Amino acid sequence: MSRIGKKPILIPENVNMMISDNKISVKGPLGSLNREVSKKLKFNFQDNQLIITRIKENKLTKSLHGLYRVLINNMILGVTIGFMKKLELVGIGYRASCNKNILDLNLGFSHNIMIQIPEEVHVEVKSEKGKNTILVLQSKDKQLLGIIAAKIKSFRPPEPYKGKGIRYLGEDIRRKTGKSA
Repeated sequence: MSRIGKKPILIPENVNMMISDNKISVKGPLGSLNREVSKKLKFNFQDNQLIITRIKENKLTKSLHGLYRVLINNMILGVTIGFMKKLELVGIGYRASCNKNILDLNLGFSHNIMIQIPEEVHVEVKSEKGKNTILVLQSKDKQLLGIIAAKIKSFRPPEPYKGKGIRYLGEDIRRKTGKSA
């Protein structure tokens, strides 16, 4: 049996959860999230816990068991405390500014990169003199937050020689030595 899948999910008192057919919706202080779930799993409420069980014992159902347990737990965490990712812009002249839902990145190209950020993701730009610019992304949806952060990072991934580019805050970049004369 799946070690992760058999753990019960604790549901806080300020969270409302509804399961109908193959849809689950979670409402909390930060908003609500919806997700379709597999029909191969059965959901049982006991006290303030959600227990997920499998209907069949085949390989696909076993893999979905742990997956949906983690996805539902992330939904509950998202509507109660939320998720955050920090990106660091390393390089001379690399700047960012956010105007409503449009993120403007100056990454050393001949033009600025403009990105339309979804309304569910809140972007904050922190820039201090003499320090690298930091983008703080916050959202209740962990999956959407990861997609947006990866998309922003893909515009200028960190290069191994000087370390310039966009990286997650605290990410360790393997550095290469340059030419030796």
